[in-house]
Amino acid sequence: MSEDRPRPAPLPGNGLRRWMLPSAVVRELDPDAAPAGRRPRRTARDWAVDTSCFLLVGLLYLVTAVSLVRHPDVPEGLVVADVVLGALSCLAVWLRRRWPVGLAVAMIAVAFVSSTSGWASLAALFTVAVHRPFRYVAWIAGANLALVPLYYWLRPDTGLGYTASLVFALLLTVCVVGWGMFVRSKRLLMLSLRDRAHRAETEARLRAEQAQRLAREDIAREMHDVLAHRLTLLSVHAGALEFRPDAPREEVVRAAGVIRESAHEALQDLREIIGVLRTGGSDDAAGGRPQPTLAALDPLVTECREAGMKITLDHRVADPAAVPASVGRTAYRIAQEALTNARKHAPGAEVTLRLTGTLGDGLTITVTNPPPQADAPPVPGSGQGLIGLTERATLAGGRLEHGSTGDGGFEIRAWLPWN
Repeated sequence: MSEDRPRPAPLPGNGLRRWMLPSAVVRELDPDAAPAGRRPRRTARDWAVDTSCFLLVGLLYLVTAVSLVRHPDVPEGLVVADVVLGALSCLAVWLRRRWPVGLAVAMIAVAFVSSTSGWASLAALFTVAVHRPFRYVAWIAGANLALVPLYYWLRPDTGLGYTASLVFALLLTVCVVGWGMFVRSKRLLMLSLRDRAHRAETEARLRAEQAQRLAREDIAREMHDVLAHRLTLLSVHAGALEFRPDAPREEVVRAAGVIRESAHEALQDLREIIGVLRTGGSDDAAGGRPQPTLAALDPLVTECREAGMKITLDHRVADPAAVPASVGRTAYRIAQEALTNARKHAPGAEVTLRLTGTLGDGLTITVTNPPPQADAPPVPGSGQGLIGLTERATLAGGRLEHGSTGDGGFEIRAWLPWN
């Protein structure tokens, strides 16, 4: 087979299929079928084909030899030499798989001087057409066809005229070459179809793995956005209790209630995310609470205010319910993470949350906070939330920008499509 074609998938271990296939096809389908540098052993099909080919060539050899012996104009010595060369050529048919090109080239010269070797020469030519690219077939078949007129001129057939013999030999050679090329094309087609099926299976597996990876990344973003918000609330209220042990009983009770509620919400969110990971589905199919949309933005701001944050909400979207659920959910997560980011890095600063947009122009979310009143303690994992928000906005078809303002504050600005 052609050496410049990529090897297809290995052949499954099926003994029945192996013995029904040619050894050349088995080698292409399973490169490990034979040691490196050695040709694979003949399969049962190869033995059957080679035996049939040898018997057919031998039978035609005997018919030609009998006709040659009965020819009155051929000397006895030439008859003996012709018959011996023909017998050796028939035996050489068993070598046609090992050295197809070399045998076919040698048979050109042998068949030119030995009429009984012509059938073995056709068998060698057929083998080249099956196992080698067309450039080899063209040269060998062209040499055979070029010598045919000279051969019948020197050794005319007594039963047929010169023209009839010439036409018969040319047609027979063309038919043998065409048959061999047809067999080769069928093998190449089978190998290419198997290779395409293997590539399709590989691509499907890669797509499934990519889908799983994207789903896990989406779950990781949800886990970060939700749990970071809940845990920062816990941290704020726990810090208030720690630094104000003499606070009034009412404030202590309220802070403890917020801590308990936030812990409960965090556990519930974590339970739902773990449920998604166990079922392998999406977060919408987990059977938990409905995902928040833009309508849940006001409760989020209220919750943050109860935790002690100073928030100015500038909500200019007239009909939040008209915003698509996917866009509203992304906007909610961006606002939630931005408020969490401000609470961690600028505690005590007043945060401005501005939401504007109309159908067709898109939805814009801006969260701005001034410089922190005091140096905030470093927070582990800082910056990961902004990376996740940028990816979330990009997946929704929008964009997100963040950076310091002129007065030393920080601003997060996101735009999402609303069509």
